Amino acid sequence: MEDEAQPVSEPQARRSVRSEKSRKSIRRWLASWTRWLHIYLSMIAFAVILFFSVTGLTLNHPDWWFKESTVQAEGSLNEAWLDNGAAPPADWDEQDYSHAVSKLEIAEHLRAAHSLRGEVSDFLAFENECEVTFQGPGYAAIARLSRDDGRYTVDITSNDFVTILNDLHKGRHTSGSWSWVIDISAIAGVLVSLTGFVLIFFLRLKRTTGLLAAAAGGVLLWWMAVLASM
Repeated sequence: MEDEAQPVSEPQARRSVRSEKSRKSIRRWLASWTRWLHIYLSMIAFAVILFFSVTGLTLNHPDWWFKESTVQAEGSLNEAWLDNGAAPPADWDEQDYSHAVSKLEIAEHLRAAHSLRGEVSDFLAFENECEVTFQGPGYAAIARLSRDDGRYTVDITSNDFVTILNDLHKGRHTSGSWSWVIDISAIAGVLVSLTGFVLIFFLRLKRTTGLLAAAAGGVLLWWMAVLASM
């Protein structure tokens, strides 16, 4: 004879009901907050995600839009800036004359005289000449200065707007503030992706097909990465 089922006491039944209600409450809270985060993160990050998506395409095909122009300017500056009489350092290698050149004054004069932009990425000082490079997104200016008489030429190269956007995408020749934009955009993209993935678990009718689609996308990406690395 089969054992009769043990009756559930009233306190146990109440605890079971409370536990079930608690699980449902947590589930509703998680679904609500995940949906809220996904929607508003998507809206806040809409511009940056669109920007990095579009520039990913233009970056992969630079020949579609690439256009470059170079102009040359010339002038002269204070010869004292090119030989300020400073003594060489103790470990001087006799090739670098940076100690004898007033770099800040030279760079600011060139920037003001020719409306140069970007940051000084390189400043080379030799016995008879100096070379100063300004670089920014889609932009480069190279000044070559004679230490004998203070005369110089500046080659200014500007690229098209799409090339500037491509350099911003790569963070190439950009300031530290733009580096923050890239980091924040990456974090926002991760959160949008993860919240979207979590939401599929709350859609019973689409859960299986959604997970299969995510798996297919992951396998496709892995396969393309393997092909690219061969």
